Amino acid sequence: MAEGPVNGRVRVPGSKSASNRALVLAVLSDGPSVLHGVLDARDTRLMVAALEDLGHVLSTTPDSVVGNMTVHVEPRFMQTTGTIECGLAGTVMRFVPPVAALNNGAITFDGDETARVRPMGTLLGALRHLGVEIDDGGRDTLPFTLLGRGAVPGGTVTIDASRSSQFVSGLLLSAARFDEGITIHHVGDRVPSTPHIEMTVAMLADHGVHVQREGTTTWHVERQHIAACDVQIEPDLSNATPFLAAAMATHGSVTVADWPEVTTQPGAAILPILEHMGGSWSRSNTDVTVHGPATIHGIDADLADVGELTPTVAALAALADSPSTLTGIAHLRGHETDRLAALATELTKVGAHVIELPDGLRIEPGAPRPADLSTYHDHRMATAAAIVGLRIPGVRVEDIGTTSKTLPDFPGMWSALVSGA
Repeated sequence: MAEGPVNGRVRVPGSKSASNRALVLAVLSDGPSVLHGVLDARDTRLMVAALEDLGHVLSTTPDSVVGNMTVHVEPRFMQTTGTIECGLAGTVMRFVPPVAALNNGAITFDGDETARVRPMGTLLGALRHLGVEIDDGGRDTLPFTLLGRGAVPGGTVTIDASRSSQFVSGLLLSAARFDEGITIHHVGDRVPSTPHIEMTVAMLADHGVHVQREGTTTWHVERQHIAACDVQIEPDLSNATPFLAAAMATHGSVTVADWPEVTTQPGAAILPILEHMGGSWSRSNTDVTVHGPATIHGIDADLADVGELTPTVAALAALADSPSTLTGIAHLRGHETDRLAALATELTKVGAHVIELPDGLRIEPGAPRPADLSTYHDHRMATAAAIVGLRIPGVRVEDIGTTSKTLPDFPGMWSALVSGA
């Protein structure tokens, strides 16, 4: 529990989403490249290892910012076989299979036990339709084996991407290397986390690849070269949100360094959300500072496009002076854990009254009480628990180390900020 207002300044490492997209595009490019500011965490290390397993040459060195690395990439498609370890990284299990299909050889994809229940059928069905041979034993999940033949015919595919925008991004990243390119038609409910698709499209444009769009349900990429280019990765704004939430929870003031003025990162949406909950924010040069209110207010919010912010917002909602309703986030049931069920369970432990909705949560703050909070091997559940622990005495977090998935030294950064060190 914080002894008073939390005040300080933090510098978060690079965006995991941008880092893993940049790594994939680098191995698909027509020459070597250098990536600066790549996040050095479990998910990105798994991506580096996966691409190395496909024969590409990647070398890493520490970057000037703690938690970042510089990666030199030399594309080198070759004949290879083996197993790619996905861990719990959705970007690895959904971005790498289309790349592996451009290789020659049988590649098996597997991951952590809980990764084996994450939905994969949309991507696997799309790749089969595009001419890729895959054996998943009829499970539509990990593990599965993909037989790469050095090329992917490509063409037109219709998918339901309502469970994850990563299905669209995973196909778009490799599409320019397919013989006929690709046309993706989405049918079904709204695609969640569309800013991540915008990030994919913008990063493809940086490599000279044009994506044609028709509304919000059709994307087309012609076969074309993917130009090599050196890349600077932005700080991860979603990983910055727990630190900003510390200001909100304690009536403090927290600054995040190097916040981009223009970005496709969904994490940037935290600033207006915190305003609606009673906070305020300001910018000074490249720094953004959030000033916490004396009292946090509840919020009604559709988080469909920014679902990854839900654990942070839900934690603050449990500390608010009025109920909150968070909707548009049914897809969070297919993340590292069922985040809606997990948040309902853990916030109830600390005294909130939480109702699971078909696509969200209704959170009514209650009398706070101490509790041991589980993290479900989910980095965002761990940071949510840390936030409520600032205000509620006797909160203990089961496995804060699970944050290493996307933020290498969250415990150290958190302790330093809260203690004022």
